[in-house]
Amino acid sequence: MSQETHRSVRRRGRNLPLHVVLIAVGAVMAVPLLYALLSGFKSTDQLSRNPVGLPHPWVVSNYGDILKSGSFWRLVGNSTLIAVGTTVIVVAVSALAAFSFARFAFRGRELLFTLFTMGLMFPFAVAALPLFLLLRSMGLLDNPLGVILPQAAFGLPMTIIILRGFFRQIPGELEEAATLDGCGPLGFFWRVLLPMARPALGTVSVLAVVTSWNNFFLPLLVFTDNTWWTVPIGVQQFQGQYSADTARVFAYLVLAMVPALAFYSVAERQLVGGLTAGATKG
Repeated sequence: MSQETHRSVRRRGRNLPLHVVLIAVGAVMAVPLLYALLSGFKSTDQLSRNPVGLPHPWVVSNYGDILKSGSFWRLVGNSTLIAVGTTVIVVAVSALAAFSFARFAFRGRELLFTLFTMGLMFPFAVAALPLFLLLRSMGLLDNPLGVILPQAAFGLPMTIIILRGFFRQIPGELEEAATLDGCGPLGFFWRVLLPMARPALGTVSVLAVVTSWNNFFLPLLVFTDNTWWTVPIGVQQFQGQYSADTARVFAYLVLAMVPALAFYSVAERQLVGGLTAGATKG
């Protein structure tokens, strides 16, 4: 056995425990999803008689009836609108704030940045009652802005932290060259900094979309009219309405997860690339 082959075998041996752990974690996450997917193709009677076997016969109507339901697509549209609105606001505001924290030196900068980071430790449940009263006084109950604005506010700390770390790594020579070319601070931010920060912007956008899509408590607090219900609230209501039809509930749960999973699968490379870039540059 050559020395190079011996090194390769040793390297694989060292990585074997890591691979085993990754496979085990992947199985723990994938098996429940696969079980829910197959259970949605069964009848409730099949689930009680054969909970772990393949459907026989396949009950496609569980999924078909939900996909033909206008209420389901309304929930998806509401969640999409709120997620996109939240993402646009949180990324735009955080990018400007992170630019100020990263590229400008002013008195109290680090103290102000610390206040933002402390927002990560602030639990939403503590703010639920004051937030509800504030939104009611502003007339934002049963209004998508009543969810979009608080979600954006709670998303600012993490987004600013990620973007500030990335912006600080942009060489100062680029800013000097842009200044010599006649670019002011905003011109440098818009024409140079943002294009270079595309991986970080993609990362925080993915995190904002997924967080908004999975948010349950805030839409439940704000929306009393089912016209603006989001997918998580719709799942809860569907479970209560069809509690005896377990197979149909499984089908609804799977379809409710599909948009978020599809978005994440498309944006996965952007998310991992942005986090990796931030880690190597930080």
